Amino acid sequence: MHIRDVLQSKGSDVETITPDASVRELVDRLAQHNVGALVVSEDGETATGIVSERDVVRRLRDGDNLLEAAVSSIMTTDIHVCDPDDSLERLMQVMTEHRIRHVPVVRNGKLAGIVSIGDAVKQRMRQLEFERDQLDRYVTGTQ
Repeated sequence: MHIRDVLQSKGSDVETITPDASVRELVDRLAQHNVGALVVSEDGETATGIVSERDVVRRLRDGDNLLEAAVSSIMTTDIHVCDPDDSLERLMQVMTEHRIRHVPVVRNGKLAGIVSIGDAVKQRMRQLEFERDQLDRYVTGTQ
């Protein structure tokens, strides 16, 4: 199973935000789109970073002006990305090893989607259910 299979089932829309946008705008957009992270991009096509709910929460204790700060002040710039042809299993390994929940999908330097840990688990569950059903049909002799 590949990342492209996940994108086919969930879609390839990627919500982005510019590094100079405020954290207030970030929080509004996270809620508006019901997502846990946005890709940070100057042009909407290339990833320069990622910013998540976790980033906001971790910085809340730093001061009262967080909502007015720029996204660039809290974003992660050392991001892990994947290609649509990468395996889902490898992506899940990377997410687990690095304790990350969102990975942008990049093809030829351009954003092609984003995969969350929830997307990965959902796709893996579908695969396991399919295999279970196939084995059940084989054992019972039904088609």
